[in-house]
Amino acid sequence: MNALVKEIAITDMQNVSLGHAQDDAAKTGVSVIYFPAGAQVGCDISGGGPASRETPLTLPLTADNPINAVVLSGGSAFGLAAADGVMQHLEAQGIGYNTGYALVPLVCQSCIFDLGYGSNKVRPDAAMGAAACAKAMAGCDARMGNIGAGIGASVGKLMGMKQATKTGLGIHAIQIGEMQIAAIVVLNAFGDIFDPATGEKIAGMLDAERKNFIDIEQAFCAFMSAPKDMFNSNTTIGCIVTNAKFDKTKLNKIASMTRNAYARCINPVGTMADGDSIYAASCGDVVSDVNLVGTLAAKAMQQAIIKAVTAAKIDDAEYLAHCL
Repeated sequence: MNALVKEIAITDMQNVSLGHAQDDAAKTGVSVIYFPAGAQVGCDISGGGPASRETPLTLPLTADNPINAVVLSGGSAFGLAAADGVMQHLEAQGIGYNTGYALVPLVCQSCIFDLGYGSNKVRPDAAMGAAACAKAMAGCDARMGNIGAGIGASVGKLMGMKQATKTGLGIHAIQIGEMQIAAIVVLNAFGDIFDPATGEKIAGMLDAERKNFIDIEQAFCAFMSAPKDMFNSNTTIGCIVTNAKFDKTKLNKIASMTRNAYARCINPVGTMADGDSIYAASCGDVVSDVNLVGTLAAKAMQQAIIKAVTAAKIDDAEYLAHCL
């Protein structure tokens, strides 16, 4: 990062708060990004198998009513039930779009596939979503790693869970002048993970003894010598939050520029076995340039991805004990 940009904590940002809930035994959870004053939100979906809810609200052609929360969860498409609880909790607090008949909270959600770790029978539900939302409204939780939606995340699963690497949830926030950006990511990729600054592989598929990394791209070429029905067991989901003021058109552009971080850090990425998605939210009124924010958002997301690896490391024996 250049000298003009300084690292801050997400707790230094106003009008955004993060809360988590999880089932520690089942290894699945929910993270809620709550916007007390509402936010304009855009979205970029590059993976072939997303599990998502209300993403049309992020399109420039739909109404520009402020989004109240973005939900990141485990559970694959089953986990979309978590947003029900988020909506119920927000409604109970008098938050939502006033239809004249009822307040309807506007909540977007994306899920990772974590059904191969912990339990494939326990998924995030409305109660877990409500609990994460309540925590987000009570204060911003800046913890990373095996928490919330990241508790069941892993990468490098071409040959199954027992040759994968445990990953989790990462956060990185920066500031230049008055403009602030935070990147939040749940790293659950198909591919290997690299540090772009050094080119070093930091997570991915391991050999059967879990001693050395295997080049997943090379293994992928051999595995896919003929077309196969690939398992959809991956998805990297994230959210960029900025206090710079943008409409949904520009936020969609920022989200698409942030995707460059996925390309720099993850290989392969954006496959049909991934559901890769990125939200971009504006919750402030600082005047800034869309190109600058998109460029710095990708940089922040790179660091969040690295932290999603380093903050989630656990003992091999503990990891293997929860692989299905």
